[in-house]
Amino acid sequence: MKIYTKTGDKGTTSLIYGKRVAKTDPLVEAYGTCDEANSAIGMGVSHLRGEQFEEKDELLKAFGRIQTTLFHVGAELATPEGKEVKWTLEPEEIRALEEWIDKYDAELPALRNFILPGGHPAAAGLHFARTVVRRAERAAISLGGHVNPDVIAYLNRLSDFLFVAARYVNMKLGCSEDILHS
Repeated sequence: MKIYTKTGDKGTTSLIYGKRVAKTDPLVEAYGTCDEANSAIGMGVSHLRGEQFEEKDELLKAFGRIQTTLFHVGAELATPEGKEVKWTLEPEEIRALEEWIDKYDAELPALRNFILPGGHPAAAGLHFARTVVRRAERAAISLGGHVNPDVIAYLNRLSDFLFVAARYVNMKLGCSEDILHS
């Protein structure tokens, strides 16, 4: 199979079921931003692979599940309105994020100030991924009422998880958080 098809050379792309739309279509923006978020998560995770800390393997497993789920979210968003969604987001994925948020946040010091994104490269990557997920959430919301509400909830919760995970990684790797000074 060739990587290039030349079918997008005139500014269109295919959704699931083959419907062609402009590459500037809001659906393409929404699922493309999910893809971008997935890549940003992958960048952050790649910086974790060589590090050692307790629960690293568990955290990497969670990120593997998240990246797979983001593909499913993208598939839902790439499905034209009125067509059957082939890969639906399961509500237990939202519950898993909530459980991970509660688990890792319980180990963190309480926030008393805003913090600046950064620290260890893995944490900085996760902070960046958080902002991309927020953009994906806004893009999905802009599509209107036909979007599965669980997709919106998942993206909302995922950005919260990425914030907590970035703080957790910084703590585990001994990187202090930079506080926003007014």
